[in-house]
This record gives sequence, structure tokens and C-alpha cells, in this order.
Amino acid sequence: MPQNEHIELFRKRHGRRFDHEERARKKEGRQPHEMANKAKKLRGLKAKMYNKQRFSEKVQMKKTLKMHEEKGTRKRDPDQVPEGAVPAYLLDRENQLRAKVLSNSIKQKRKEKAGKWAVPLPKVRGVSEQETFKVLKSGKSRRKGWKRMVTKVCFVGEGFTRKPPKFERFIRPMGLRFNKAHVTHPELKATFCLPIIGVKKNPNSALFTNLGVITKGTVIEVNISELGLVTQGGKVVWGKYAQVTNNPENDGCINAVLLV
Repeated sequence: MPQNEHIELFRKRHGRRFDHEERARKKEGRQPHEMANKAKKLRGLKAKMYNKQRFSEKVQMKKTLKMHEEKGTRKRDPDQVPEGAVPAYLLDRENQLRAKVLSNSIKQKRKEKAGKWAVPLPKVRGVSEQETFKVLKSGKSRRKGWKRMVTKVCFVGEGFTRKPPKFERFIRPMGLRFNKAHVTHPELKATFCLPIIGVKKNPNSALFTNLGVITKGTVIEVNISELGLVTQGGKVVWGKYAQVTNNPENDGCINAVLLV
């Protein structure tokens, strides 16, 4: 093994720092201020190059945001005839009519790309890491408290195997692992017990999402192939997102609403 991969090896064995996600979030929040300070201090050619780079980044960002917005396109209106004489400087203009030309499927795809989901629970109570993780002491020394046991409901894949105890940082108990959820279809007004495919987003933390922790407000992906829903192209819909509406660790089951 090359000598320069000792950081990756250490990370595989012991994981990241416990507050890694929080530190990364704060660093990202500080970044605009640091870039602004840098732009103020630069002079001469370096300032020109830096401003040109920032300008191209902002243009790209605006293009991306514009692509996700739902807007009508301009369409000619041939039936409308102007009354009276038209000035010469208006002769090259045409009468335009705003019309929506985006089909429902394209709108849905754009919403999926931009992540604009109208979720049933837009605001949920935050769950802290102290509440979710219980500190486990390992070994005879009191200082070795780097292991954490998850106290909330989790989802792990079918082929999941635990790491050896020496390398395992987060322990997910068998009694709190779920692989099915009671999903309610808002339009059909019916509830189905569907298998879970994965955890898409836990609003509390990226760490919770990676570990598959399911709390109230979490967006999960469920297998709805048995419902027989079909797309406009005639293909059977296999996976769809749903948001958890209860506290699974208290109720002993996962209740969710399908996002349609």
C-alpha cells in the first residue's frame, strides 16, 4: 500500500471526527466572507483574474437557478392585427402571447432536479446528536468513549454486515432496524405496507442520512411496484419518495405519506 494513503486507511477504520458535519457546515458558511475579504485585498492582475473567475461562477449559478424555474415561453399570436398605422421602429416587433408549453412530466422532472418537493411536514423539531447517540465506553480506560449507539429507528440494506468491534464506531441495534413502512397515498386515501429502499434525506443532519437514521420528517424511498402506478410513457413506477409523519422510536412502526 502506498505510504500516502494512511489518512484514508485511518478514516476507514475509525471514521471521521464526531463533529465533522457541523465543522464542514460552519466552514461552508464562512466561505463567502473569506472570499469577500480576499477580493478586497487583491490588487492588480490577480484581482482581475479573481473577479473574472467569480463572475463566471455567478453566471453559471444564475443559469442553473433559471433552468429550475417554471416559466412560460413566448409564443406568436398570428390572429391579432394591430389597428391603425404602426411606427417604423415597431415594424420588426411581433405581437406575442405568453403560453405555458411545458408538459407535466417535464415540470415533474425539473422539480425533482431542483428538489422542490411540497412535503406534508415542512417544519419538524430538530433532533440533537446527544439525543440520538448514546456514548459507549470501550476497554478498561474511561477515556475511550469514541463508540456511539444509535437510539433511533434505522434502515440498513439487505446485504449489511457489521464491522468488527474494533473498527465499529456507530452501533445500530437489531431491535431498532426497520425495512417496511406504512405509506398512505393522499389521492387514493389508502395505506399500504411497503418495503423501504433507502433513506433519501434526514433534515436533522447529513450524518443521520448516511447512517440511515429515520426520525419525524425524514424523506425515505419506498418500493411501490405492487401498487401498479404507471408513468405517461407506460412504464411501471418502481420507487417513490415518502415523508415520515410519526416518531417511529415511540410507536414501533413507520408511518409515512407518499409525495405525489
